[in-house]
Amino acid sequence: MAQFVRNLVEKTLALVNAAVELVPPTPAEIPRAIQSPKKIVNSAQTGSFKQLTVKEDVLNGLVATEVLMWFYVEEIIGKRGIIGYDV
Repeated sequence: MAQFVRNLVEKTLALVNAAVELVPPTPAEIPRAIQSPKKIVNSAQTGSFKQLTVKEDVLNGLVATEVLMWFYVEEIIGKRGIIGYDV
């Protein structure tokens, strides 16, 4: 029984942590969010992105792919079908 309660508490904490990740940014996080695109542009201008490891590069590619896929999923939901818009 104690093992069950321990597992339940651990899983509950994991779900709470996942839910906290979905909250909007706090005012303290906004300056960091503004700096992030600036760092990306600076990286493109200086060529420092060439120094990324393969693991970091693959991870960045997966994140970009996830964002793109969510865009496509939301487009399908928005137009209520896979093909075309109902004009």
